[in-house]
Amino acid sequence: MEQRPVRGRAAEDGTLGAPVTTDPPRQRDAADDARRRIPRTDALLRDPRLAEAVERLGAHRVKAAVRQAQERARAGGIPPEHVARTALDLLPAAASGLRPVLNATGVLLHTNLGRAPLSAAARRAVQEAAGPTDVELDLATGVRARRGRSALAALRAGVPAAGAAHVVNNGAAALALAATALAAGKEIVVSRGEMVEIGDGFRLPDLLVSTGARLREVGTTNRTAPADYAAVVGPDTGFVLKVHPANFRITGFTRSAEVADLTGLGVPVVVDIGSGLLAPHPALPEEPDADTQLRAGAALVTASGDKLLGGPQCGLLLGREDLVRTLARHPLARALRVDKLTLAALEATLTGPPTPTALALAADPARLRARAGRLAAGLAADGIDVLAVESAATVGGGGAPGVTLPSAALSLPEPYAAALRTGRIPVVGRLETGRCLLDLRAVSPEDDDRLAEAVRSARPVAEGRGK
Repeated sequence: MEQRPVRGRAAEDGTLGAPVTTDPPRQRDAADDARRRIPRTDALLRDPRLAEAVERLGAHRVKAAVRQAQERARAGGIPPEHVARTALDLLPAAASGLRPVLNATGVLLHTNLGRAPLSAAARRAVQEAAGPTDVELDLATGVRARRGRSALAALRAGVPAAGAAHVVNNGAAALALAATALAAGKEIVVSRGEMVEIGDGFRLPDLLVSTGARLREVGTTNRTAPADYAAVVGPDTGFVLKVHPANFRITGFTRSAEVADLTGLGVPVVVDIGSGLLAPHPALPEEPDADTQLRAGAALVTASGDKLLGGPQCGLLLGREDLVRTLARHPLARALRVDKLTLAALEATLTGPPTPTALALAADPARLRARAGRLAAGLAADGIDVLAVESAATVGGGGAPGVTLPSAALSLPEPYAAALRTGRIPVVGRLETGRCLLDLRAVSPEDDDRLAEAVRSARPVAEGRGK
């Protein structure tokens, strides 16, 4: 009869013994001792650092990081006394997957970076509004009140020519609400030269047609006269639409109708200024603003709140009281309304100190050059290949196309671009002529030390990639 091999070794009495092992007893004892010294989960969660992380991130996420660190220790990857520190290293900095970055691109309103950064006053307002608020309650009478009344009052104060104001969740929503409420089943008359694409493949004609309105295009790409509008306006016209081209310019043999040229056609003139400038700005003389357009005769102006206004993402509707009331009571308005956090941030933006966007627009080029020189000198003293150079910034976000703003930047070797983006303090710059430029116009002076720290931290990675 065939005998099967027996695993392990036989004891002297013929019974099956312990499995064969090649580890010497002393090594086995050391490994067992290390595993016994791995802290228990409940003990780790009493560590003040991990207890704070539970408050910030939630128990489930912290426990998962603790278990992962314990497994590393059991596998011999880390010593038992490093389990708590390893668990902390595995945890994200915040409960959200969004990471704060330093915008050194030279684009003040960078869409991929969330456009306008909120002011400190707006951030505090958001935090205060995060709990229960009187957003729709009159505390004096105990009855329901108009939603966002103080934010709307601040908006009207910022645009004196507006008879009324309403706020929705973004600029495209503002235009969609106007088209739905005023022109569903009717025509919207618009110049062919203003049929723009608003970003990420979304096109204005598609947006307007989706509301149930019909488009009546007039003029040509480069020339549209007031007579072109007058020739087609009739009983089926919901309104005449003027659209700021935002992110492009047509130059040369061009002509376009002004708002004042269109106010006598017997239908409302709706102007989409896009960038959210409420009043004229000396640095942007060609950028349309809401107050000027209303004074010129526009019945309604739509705009974005997170661009040149410097506030949260929202859509602004400003104009004749009767039209704004019609929009605000339309069923679609409920689906497009903003939450209390947006209302709080918008009001603080309008009534508070200058926003980061306003400060960046007004930045003195000489001071920007001085900042770049100081930063470059400090980094060069550490042996980093860095230069202070002149730069050109832009508004971005569809605002002030063709306008450049004199600025200053740090110039670093190209590998720094990727190393800075993926660092502990993510910094987003731009590549130009084979160098990584960190433009300072959109970087607050208060963040200069953090910027320098990020560059120093990125040096080993950048120089390793550059070899």
